[in-house]
Amino acid sequence: MSEPIASGPGAEGPVPVRFEVAGTDPEAAVRDLAGIYEGKQWLSRRTEGEYSYRYTAVGDSDVSMRRSTMSGFLRGASEPGDDLVMAWLTTGTSTPDTLRDRVPLRVGHPVLFPAHRDVVFVAADYDEQLVHLDRGLVREVAAEHFDVGDRDLRFDHLREADSLAVRNWRESLGALARALREGGTDSLVWHEAKRQTVDAFLRVVPPQLDRLPAELLHPRQAKLRAAVEHVHAHAEEPVTVAALAQVAGLSVRSVQESFRRVFGVSPLTYLRQVRLDRVHDELLARDPRSVSVGQVATRWGFAHLGRFSAAYAERFGEYPKQTLRR
Repeated sequence: MSEPIASGPGAEGPVPVRFEVAGTDPEAAVRDLAGIYEGKQWLSRRTEGEYSYRYTAVGDSDVSMRRSTMSGFLRGASEPGDDLVMAWLTTGTSTPDTLRDRVPLRVGHPVLFPAHRDVVFVAADYDEQLVHLDRGLVREVAAEHFDVGDRDLRFDHLREADSLAVRNWRESLGALARALREGGTDSLVWHEAKRQTVDAFLRVVPPQLDRLPAELLHPRQAKLRAAVEHVHAHAEEPVTVAALAQVAGLSVRSVQESFRRVFGVSPLTYLRQVRLDRVHDELLARDPRSVSVGQVATRWGFAHLGRFSAAYAERFGEYPKQTLRR
């Protein structure tokens, strides 16, 4: 067993990552695996047969390929991490987020782990592949293809990828593994393979870039723009006017007045409009056989479904059930 290689003070460039943890004891699994992901309240136990676990990682701090296997049950909570993580099952069962999405992984289907928020996951008797991607590198590559500016990159982790994008992703991982094997993490071929892998990731999960009103592009609106960008980046989280004031460096009253002056609505009404837009996008993308309007609406903070449907119809000219059935 070896420990993860981490960068130290003054380190320049990406740091090599190569480690493995393995064993046959549930308590050791909790200690090892929760340590990797800074998890809490993790639990592991035997299912049927002999218990075992193994976790390996190779690559560098920009991109690393990982594999997690367990003959047993694992549950735990994790906080937002520094990396974007793509995951898919080879065998077994795994649900990345039992608190909100409750969408299980499917064998062979890569999914972006919801690493932007607190989650509680469960998994049993699984073989799971993972790829960790540094957010800074993802932003750098995304800037070559999208007008990202200085906004936080936002991704739809429930997006259903098309088959061509998934095939391209798998091919990029094959090239990445060959580059690591033949050139190592200091080689040019590894450098290029990493960027191609990030490019393939962005095809599977393109960033969602909300178009902000043109008024916000003027330098005098910089503080309001900071508040608006915060709304768009954190719409699926609790957002208060006080928090927007802190982000913008304004008073609560100034934030309220600025939103009304530019958008004609209060900050919280603007937030609800953004959330309605997110519901609309998700209903268009989801399969009506696997999700209900109520589930999507609740996920975006709409507790009263009658009022939600009326507000949705007023904004989009149709009821949410009609959108989902398209």
